[in-house]
Amino acid sequence: MDDSTHYLEPLRAFVRGRVPGCESLDDAGLVARGEAAGLRLHKFKRSGVLPRVQRVIAILRGLDPTSILDIGSGRGAFLWPLLDEIIGVAVTAVDIDPQRASDLAAVAAGGMSRLAALHADVAALPVPAASFDVVTALEVLEHVDAPEPAARELLRVARRFVVVSVPSKPDDNPGHLRLFDPGSISRLFSDAGAAKVQLDHVLNHMIATVHV
Repeated sequence: MDDSTHYLEPLRAFVRGRVPGCESLDDAGLVARGEAAGLRLHKFKRSGVLPRVQRVIAILRGLDPTSILDIGSGRGAFLWPLLDEIIGVAVTAVDIDPQRASDLAAVAAGGMSRLAALHADVAALPVPAASFDVVTALEVLEHVDAPEPAARELLRVARRFVVVSVPSKPDDNPGHLRLFDPGSISRLFSDAGAAKVQLDHVLNHMIATVHV
């Protein structure tokens, strides 16, 4: 196991955050202790980065954020590439699932100092207005019962931009409650008070860059 196969920085931090007394272990020792403790280390494996993730990271490079709030970080399919490629930017990861939020907090507690974690709902974020330079929400809005309060909340906590991705074609995911089209995703944010919405299309997904 090395940096070519796994995101080692968050993996190391996750094990240290979950298993006491392993601060001095090398990578092999950390992996062994983590596996012995039943930790799910496969979520740190590098696989082909999804096209929508690649595009969002490219957008973020252009926006040059000073801080990022990532909504719905989950198992890290976007978060680990984000932390790997956007160096030096503090990221706060949010998830509504308590176990996932706890795992993200363990990574932060285990030594990944530019990561923080929150257990929260996208429609009720426990942070002040304009707290983060850029807010990201990949594959989130199609899951929520009411996207309008979520869109208003995303705009409330962002200083400059909100970047979201949603599916653009029907799929068989039972958790998807709605399908957005270019008009509906643009109206969602315009009605919430956005100054401008720009759309990109990437392999069955739309990416909206929303100007606050």
